[in-house]
Amino acid sequence: MNDATTKPVVLITGAAGGIGKALADSLADDYTVVGLDLKSAEGREIVEFNLTDDDSVELALRKVAERHGRRFASVIHLAAYFDFTGEESPIYDAVNVEGTARLLQQLQAYEVEQFAYSGTMLVHEAGRPGERIDEDQPIDPSWPYPQSKAEAEDAIHAHHGKIPYVILSLAGLYDDTTAVPTLSHQIARIYERNIKSHVYAGDTNAGQAFLHQDDMLDAFKRAVDRRHDLGNETALLIGEPEAIGYQRLQDAIGQLLHGKDWNTISVPKPIAKLGASIESASEPIVPDDFDRGEKPFIRAFMIDLADDHYALDIDRARETLGWSPRHSILDTLPKIIGALKADPRRWYRANGITPPDFIEAASDAERHPDRLRTRFEEHQRDQHYRHIWAPFFNIIMAGWLITSPSVLGYQSEAMAWSDILTGLLLAPLALMSLSWRLSLVRWGIAALGLWLLTAPLIFWAPTAQAYLNGTISGALIFGFAVLALPAPGITAAAALTGPTRPPGWSFTPSAWTQRLIVIALAVVGFLISRYLTAYQLEHIDSVWEPFFEGDPADPKNGTEEVITSAVSEAWPVPDAGLGALTYMLEILTGIIGSTRRWRTMPWLVMLFGILIVPLGIVSITFIIIQPIVIGTYATLTLIAAAAMLIQIPYSLDELIATIDFLIRRYKAGRPILRVFFLGDTDEGGDEPELTAAEEFRRPPLVVLNDVFTGGVNIPWNLGVTLVICLWLVFTRVTLGTEGGMADADHLLGALTLTVTITALAEPARMVRFANIGFGGALLITPFAYGAPWYATISSLICGIALIVLAIPRGPVRQQFGTWTKYIV
Repeated sequence: MNDATTKPVVLITGAAGGIGKALADSLADDYTVVGLDLKSAEGREIVEFNLTDDDSVELALRKVAERHGRRFASVIHLAAYFDFTGEESPIYDAVNVEGTARLLQQLQAYEVEQFAYSGTMLVHEAGRPGERIDEDQPIDPSWPYPQSKAEAEDAIHAHHGKIPYVILSLAGLYDDTTAVPTLSHQIARIYERNIKSHVYAGDTNAGQAFLHQDDMLDAFKRAVDRRHDLGNETALLIGEPEAIGYQRLQDAIGQLLHGKDWNTISVPKPIAKLGASIESASEPIVPDDFDRGEKPFIRAFMIDLADDHYALDIDRARETLGWSPRHSILDTLPKIIGALKADPRRWYRANGITPPDFIEAASDAERHPDRLRTRFEEHQRDQHYRHIWAPFFNIIMAGWLITSPSVLGYQSEAMAWSDILTGLLLAPLALMSLSWRLSLVRWGIAALGLWLLTAPLIFWAPTAQAYLNGTISGALIFGFAVLALPAPGITAAAALTGPTRPPGWSFTPSAWTQRLIVIALAVVGFLISRYLTAYQLEHIDSVWEPFFEGDPADPKNGTEEVITSAVSEAWPVPDAGLGALTYMLEILTGIIGSTRRWRTMPWLVMLFGILIVPLGIVSITFIIIQPIVIGTYATLTLIAAAAMLIQIPYSLDELIATIDFLIRRYKAGRPILRVFFLGDTDEGGDEPELTAAEEFRRPPLVVLNDVFTGGVNIPWNLGVTLVICLWLVFTRVTLGTEGGMADADHLLGALTLTVTITALAEPARMVRFANIGFGGALLITPFAYGAPWYATISSLICGIALIVLAIPRGPVRQQFGTWTKYIV
C-alpha cells in the first residue's frame, strides 16, 4: 500500500470549484483528498455525482470506498446553489436542503469521523453597528439563499445520525484578487465612477465581516485536524471580528483608486427600491455571462438589507480550534485594487463582472483602460465646459416658463399650470446638468422639452401666443439639453475608438452632408404643418390654397376642407400639429450626434428612421385618401407629404449602417441592448472623427454634390417612372377620369411614387421591382372599371412602361459593405 493510501481520507463536495481546489491543496500533505462534483477536473481525483439524485450519490460513495476504503476522516460539504437575485428558486431546496440530507443519509453506511459543513453567518439575525453576534444569535435569515442554508443546517441536525458534525458559518470571502460579490461590485462601481457608487439607501456605518480565503482554509484544516476533540454537534462563526462600515470601505476604495475619499449620498429606501426595480425590469434579454452582459447587480431586496450589520464574536472559534484570522480586509484592499489596476480585464473576469466598454476597447498594452478612461473623461469635461452656456440657458428658460403664462395671457388654466410645473421641474435638473458627470440628466430635460412641444396640442392652445411659446420653448430646451456637446450617454469605447465609416463603406452615412437635406426638408414640413395647425386651433381664419377650390357648396377651399375633414377631426389632437411635432423631432434628432452616430447612438438613428420611413408611408397614405375619401386636394399638405417622402431615400443608408453594425456586434458577443442604447466600437480600427467644420470647409459645389448625391441618384428609368407616377396621381385633373378608374389611377400612382422615390437610394434600389406588380395592375384596371378609351390607353401605356422601366438597375456609385450584395 503506497503512502497516499495510508493517509486519512477526506471527501470534499464541490471540489471542482475554486475554493474546493484550494481546500484540497491545503489538506493534501496530511490527507488523501477525494473530490465529489458534477464534473471532473483535470489533474485531480474527482468522482462525478449529482446531489439531487439518490442513485448518483450512492454510486459515487461506493466508487470512493472501492478505491480508498469505507472510513472517511471528514466529509467537507461545500457544494451548494447560490445566486444574488434574491428570488426563490426550487434549486435551493433541491441542492442545498434535500441534497445535504441525501448525502448524510447515504453516509450512514460508512465510517465517517466528521461532517464539516460550509455555512454562512447570514443565517443569523443581523445586528446593529456597535453590536457583535455570536453562535447563540437567533437564526433569522432574510433572503432565500441564507434561508436555504439555515434549512440545510436543520437537515444536518435531523439526519447526521451517528456522524459528528461541525458547521463553520463563514463571513464574506475574499483573497488577494477577488472578493464576495457585494464588495467586488462596490469596487467596480467606484472604479468606473458609476453614479450608483455615490448613493446608498442604508446606514453607512453598517457593514459585514469578511474572511480571507487563506484564513478560511486554515479554519477547515484545523476543524479536520481536531475532529476528535470537537463535540457531536458544533457550530462556529468564522470571520474577521470587525465589520467595516460601508462608508469606511467607500473611502478606502476611493483613496486607493482615485486618491480621494468617496462621497456617498443617502437616498430614501422607497426611491432606491423603485430605481432598482426599474433597472431589473429592463434587464437585457441575453444570457447572463461575461460575453453577453449581465443582469443589474443591485436588486430591490438588497435595499431592505442595507442596514444589516454583521460584526462577529469569534471567541468560540479561538477556544475550540485555536483559530483567529491573520488577514484583514483593510490590509488586503491595496492588493485587490492593485490587481484591478494592473489588469482590469482579468480582474473583472476573475470576479465574474461584465467589464465596462472602455476596458473591452482597451485590449492591448498600448491602450491601457485607465488611460483610455482618463482621455475620455478629459474629452467629456472639456466639451462640457466649452458648452456650459447651454445649462445656464435652460436655467433661464425655467424662469421664463414659470412667468410666461401671466405675461402672454394663455387663456387656458391647464396650459398655464403645465408651463409653471415644467419650469419648476426644469430648474433643478438644469442646475444638476452643470456637472459633467450628470450628463444623463440632460435626457430628462429633453423629455420636458418634448412635453412642451406636445402640450399645446393636448390642451388645444386657445391663443397663438401659447402655441408659439410651447413650440419655441420646447425646441430650445430640448436643444440646449442634448444638442450641445458632448452628446450624453455614449461610452468611452464608442466615443474614442473605432471607425468613422462602417467597414466596407465608401462614405460616412452619418456625415453632416448626409443629414442636411433631411433636416432642410423637415424644416419645410414643419413650417407648413404649423401654419395648418394654426387654422385647426382657430388662431387664423383661412389658409392659402392656389389650385383646389373644394366643394362649390362649401365656402372652404380644398386645403381647408381637407384639414377639417372627418379624417382629420377623428384625431383627439390637431393632426397637422402632430405633423409639426414630428417634423420638429426630425430636425432635433437629425442634429444630435457626431458623424459616428451610426454606432455611437444606434437608438437615435433608429428613432430617426422611424420618424421618417413609417411616417413617410403615412404621408403617402394621406395623399391617397384626399381625392378618394375627402373628394379634393390640399396643395400645402401635398407639399408637406412630398417633403416627408423625399426624406426616405436620404435616410436609408444611415439606418442600414446601424442595423449592420448591431448585427456585427451581436455576432461578436456584445450585449445587444447595451450597444443599442450606449453605442460601441466597431471593426476596422480607429479613425479620426470627421467634424462639421471639415465637411463644410470644402468648395460649395463639392458640399452640395455630397448633400444631394450621397448614396442617392436618379437613373433615367426611375426619372421617367416619377413622371408617370405624377401623371397617374392627377389623371382626374389631366384626363378628367372619374369614379373607380380615377381612384385606381390615383392609388397606383401614389404607391408607385413611394416605391420609386425609395428606390432612388442606392442601397434600396431593389424595391423598384414592386413597380412590376403595379404596372400589371394598370393593365387590368381600365377593363375592370369600364374606363373610356383615352383613360384605357393611358393606363395601358403607363402599365407597360412601369414594367419595362423597373428592369434596369441604374448606376450604383457607392459601396455599402456587406449590404452591397443585396443591391440588384
